[in-house]
Amino acid sequence: MHHRAGFWVIAAAFLIVIAYAAVPTPLYAIYQARDGFSTFTITIIFAAYAVGVMLSLYLAGHVSDWLGRRRVILAAIVIELLSAVIFLVWPEVPGLLVARFISGIGVGMLTATATAHLSELRLAAAPGADARRSGVVSTLVNIGGIGVGPLVGGILAQWVAGPLVTPFVVFIVLLALAAVAVAFVPETVERQEERRAYRPQRLGLPRTARGTFLSAAALAFSAFALFGIFTSLAPSFIVGTLHETSRFIAGAVVFAVFGSAAIAQVLTGGVNSKTQLRLAAVLMTVGQIGLATSVLIVNLPLFLIAGIVAGAGGGIAFRSAVGVAASLAQGPSRGEILAVIFLIGYAGMAIPVILVGLAVGIFPAAAVFVAFSAIVLVLVDWSSLAMAARKI
Repeated sequence: MHHRAGFWVIAAAFLIVIAYAAVPTPLYAIYQARDGFSTFTITIIFAAYAVGVMLSLYLAGHVSDWLGRRRVILAAIVIELLSAVIFLVWPEVPGLLVARFISGIGVGMLTATATAHLSELRLAAAPGADARRSGVVSTLVNIGGIGVGPLVGGILAQWVAGPLVTPFVVFIVLLALAAVAVAFVPETVERQEERRAYRPQRLGLPRTARGTFLSAAALAFSAFALFGIFTSLAPSFIVGTLHETSRFIAGAVVFAVFGSAAIAQVLTGGVNSKTQLRLAAVLMTVGQIGLATSVLIVNLPLFLIAGIVAGAGGGIAFRSAVGVAASLAQGPSRGEILAVIFLIGYAGMAIPVILVGLAVGIFPAAAVFVAFSAIVLVLVDWSSLAMAARKI
């Protein structure tokens, strides 16, 4: 297979895996209605995924540097296939926890590996071409895939028989096809004859400008907190608080949020850092206020519009946070610092969701959502303004 074709095969496989990882989003409410478990249980099931991603990023996110990109991507796809099979054969809460944790392991292995493979395949196919194209594609696939999954899940759950079976059967087929195609993609890393001693991913903080790094970490945490709510509890809020029973609508709202995040990241790629930070702060502030208002007045169209605005801000915010963190170090320490920022981001996806799930069991859902929006708003504004005030 030519490197150019391999580039698009890896992009498609990346999209399929990320979409599969997000396909359960509109299905959680169906599991909840069938089994009668609490909203907090949904947050634990979702958190199992985030923990899997974090653990995998730390233990396996870097192993493709010496094992080879294609081999690790194939392993990640096989892990996602195993997760999908568990969803089918063990659809009770313990099985959901195991399936989501395993899915997180696969995504953590894939994300950095596929991003690097895309860059290397692009360089091999067109040495003189703009290297930013691979970054744009990986961004669209990564963030956009999180939106595609719930949309597909919502469509299948709404209009196809077996809402807790069909989505996973469809993705088992897609993942299997992706694995076959990836097997023919050119390798871009030469395997070392002498196997390197394994060690986990090193984690590091910049020796200087730690205040800037702290602000970037807080921004990444808050952006992922927003994304975590939409990929875990938003469908339950839409059904229980906004009184919308359509599974398609629940999936479409999540798709719109992540679609806007991906598009915003691409459109602002050439904008300077300070402008990106200010834009992210404005969009997330307006979006969070709109989301809180929509829940209070029970208005689904406003919830959708505000989610799109907040999603665009979150996409820009996370891109800015990663860019600033990367600028604080050079050479080998860059990977160590980026590992920390991604781990903090995924912590933001897990911890606030668990706390919101606990709070919903005690307080009205609308009040909890408003409080969550206010906290994220404060964190975003503080971190983005603190970063913009520094020389970045």
